[in-house]
Parts: sequence; structure tokens; C-alpha cells
Amino acid sequence: MERWEYKTIKFKTGGFWGGRVDNSEFQDELNFYGKEGWELVSCFDTSQAQGASKDVIVVFKRKLIGS
Repeated sequence: MERWEYKTIKFKTGGFWGGRVDNSEFQDELNFYGKEGWELVSCFDTSQAQGASKDVIVVFKRKLIGS
């Protein structure tokens, strides 16, 4: 049976109303985890008022070795 481990990371957003993510930094972080063997499972924002986002949550998984 395959077994998986999961990792969740949080990116803070910037800007006056929130919701802005530094695309270069975000891509660098995703590539870092990809090189470590993590696969992106989900990416979503945590809503505030009037469509602004407080954080962006990213969920990764990778297969446990020996499973």
C-alpha cells in the first residue's frame, strides 16, 4: 500500500488590501519543494472582506520511501 506525507506552507500577501503575492518568490518556493520531491496538491487563499486575501495556502504531498 502506498503511503504519503503532506506539507502545508503559508504565503503572506502584501498590498494595501492584501491579495498580492510576489510571483517570482512564489515560483521559487514552488520549485524548491518540487526539487525536494514534493508534488503540489492544492493552492487556495484565505479570504478577508471584499475579495482581499490574507494568506495563500499551498499543500504538497510526496510518497514515503519504502511504501
